[in-house]
Order: sequence, then structure tokens, then C-alpha cells
Amino acid sequence: MKKIRFEFQNADDQTLAGLLEMPPEAKSFAIFAHCFTCGKDIAAASRISRALTSSGIAVLRFDFTGLGNSDGDFANANFSSNISDLIAAADALGEAYQSPSMLIGHSLGGAAVLHAALQLDTIKAVVTIAAPASADHVAHLFAEERQQIESAGEARVSLGGRQFNIKQQFLDDIANFADTEQYANLRPALLIFHSPFDKIVPIDEAARIYQAAKHPKSFISLDQADHLVTKPADAEYIATTIAAWASRYLDLEPEQLASSEPDVDAGEVIVTELDKQFLRGLYTESHFVRADEPHKYGGSNLAPTPYDFLLMALGACTSMTLRMYANHKKLKLDEIRVRLKHDHVHADDCADDCAGKDRKLDRLSRFISLQGDLSDAERQRLLEIADKCPVHRTLENQPQIVTELEADES
Repeated sequence: MKKIRFEFQNADDQTLAGLLEMPPEAKSFAIFAHCFTCGKDIAAASRISRALTSSGIAVLRFDFTGLGNSDGDFANANFSSNISDLIAAADALGEAYQSPSMLIGHSLGGAAVLHAALQLDTIKAVVTIAAPASADHVAHLFAEERQQIESAGEARVSLGGRQFNIKQQFLDDIANFADTEQYANLRPALLIFHSPFDKIVPIDEAARIYQAAKHPKSFISLDQADHLVTKPADAEYIATTIAAWASRYLDLEPEQLASSEPDVDAGEVIVTELDKQFLRGLYTESHFVRADEPHKYGGSNLAPTPYDFLLMALGACTSMTLRMYANHKKLKLDEIRVRLKHDHVHADDCADDCAGKDRKLDRLSRFISLQGDLSDAERQRLLEIADKCPVHRTLENQPQIVTELEADES
């Protein structure tokens, strides 16, 4: 992933500062709009943008007029200028790289992307995160200063621990965006994230957006998340969900080979090609998953690698075996966490083998965390039991691999 400084001019010829998170091979471009008085470098914006690049989505995040490193005076900015800034960003992105097909907005930025999407023909998907349904929602943040703003024309307001000048023109502007009727005209697909525990923007605002918009639309509850999405796990969850949801509307998937789902017998696994690189379909009698390789090895990074699945198999079997033993012995084991790593990547191994050098030994490292009221003896016994899991034994027994050529079914 590359971080590219991206500057562009807004409608008033002021320079706005942006940062483009660019994956090795961008399949689609998106713009992230930050929350009211925040900036492009707020943790939620940076974490979500970075995580989306792993799915092939390039994300531009920038500072609105008068904020962060962008030119202009915040006191002269308003909600209309935010929408105009988004349109300018989309135009600049289209000229330099590719027009965006997705808009993502956090808090007031979410309301802004809804209105910007009404004016941008290239947008296929819109995502809001903790967004108010209408821009006038932010007026409550300076309710105490409203009388001074109306009498003097402006007032100094403390927002998020910083001081800002709010002018009468700002109040007049957000009053023009007090309803949600226009959302019925949205053409792109809509995904709404909101936490029922949001103390800044109530979840009722998400309901207003959802009710006003037409299908396709989806809502996902961010259980336990705060308004600013300060927990890294919440940001990662949002990004992963956006990528999965957007794949239906954006061109994220590589060109896949046309193949029907194979018939798989019990106890067997069938692997099929999903593209002419490394994307593969893994089928059991009842389940389907994908395998892939990272971008740096020529893959699309759409799924775990074969070595990832190897570690997953060992980790899952280890955890299951420990739980079975603990339940049988009635141990006070509350939680099991298994972390695994593989010392070598397969490309290095292949390079050594192909060069005719001595084969390097693979090492699988396993780290087990046991939470609960356990004695030292019980913990030690559980560690011994971990080595008895069936997958562990299979790996240690150096299983014989028999390879045969099947007859061509065609």
C-alpha cells in the first residue's frame, strides 16, 4: 500500500489537502468524508481507509475547507461547502486516477456524502457511519451560543475541545438541509452503520435515513461502538463489512472462471479455480471458502493463503481439544485463545527448492492463552493436551501424500 499526498482545488480555488491510500492494484476508488470539525487523520478515517485497501479499494480522505491542512476559513465554510468539496474531490480524483464509485461518510460527513451522491453520476455505493439524517442536527452543539450568533452574527464555540467561530450563515445553511425527502432519489446502494450506544448522534437518526431511502439499502448495528469509532476492532469490522457488501455493487472481484459448484462426497475436499491467478474455491460437502495469495505474490488478497489455512486448522483443532478436555474435567477455563505463526513464506521455500539448495525446515509457532481460575498444574496439563490434538499429531507423523492423475471428465 502507498500513501500519496493528494491536493486539489475547491470551488473557490482554495487548496484542500488529501491523502490517497493506494493498494498495489486499485479495483475501485472511494472518498472518505470526516466528521464535523474533525479531519482526514482522525483514527476512524485512517483505520478504515487502510483496511479497505486490502480489498483493492483506493481511498481518498481529505480535510474540508478551513480544517486540518486545507486552506480557507472554517468560519466561512458550511454544510453546502462540504458537499461542494466532495464534488471537487471526486472531479480531481477522476482527472488524476479514476472517478470514485463509492462515498463513505462519518458523522456529519455521512450526511454530506448522501447529498453529494445525488450529484455524482459515477457513485454506485454510499456508506454512512454514525451519521445524522439531516445537517441541522449539529445545531444542538452550540445551542447555548445561538442567541449570541443571531444577535452578533457569530460566536466563539468550543467543539471537541477546540475553539471555532460559528457564523449566522452556518445556521442559515444547515436549516436548508433539515429534511430527508431527497434521499428517496438516491440511485446508489446504501449501507448504514450506527451504534445503539452513540451518545452524540442517536440511533434514531439512522432510522430516519433508512426510512427515507429506497432499496437497495442495508443497516448494520455497531454494538458497543462509540460515536468516533475509537476502537481499532470496530474500524476493522466496518472496513471488512464495507468491502464484502460493496463487492456486489463495485468491480472488486477479479474476472472469475465460470464453473458450477461441484458435488463433494463426505470426507472429501474439492479445489477449483476461480481465476487464472491464485484465487481458488475450496468445497466440502456442506461448506465453501476461498483461498488466495497477497498482492505481493501476484494474488488478489481476497482470501487467506494456503499456509493461513494450515495454521487455522492447527489452531482450531488445538482450541477444540482443550475445550473438550476442560469440559470433561470440569476445569474453570473461561476462554481459550490460540495464536499461530509460520516462519517462512512459501515463495521463499520455492526459491530455495528450485535453486537446488537444502530444504529449510518449517516451524509452526503456537501461543496459547488460557483465561480462568486454573492452578499451575492444570495449566501445564492443558499445555500437554494441546500437543495431543489430531491435527498436531497428523503434522508430526509426517503423513504420506499420494498423488494420482484423475481421468479427464470431459
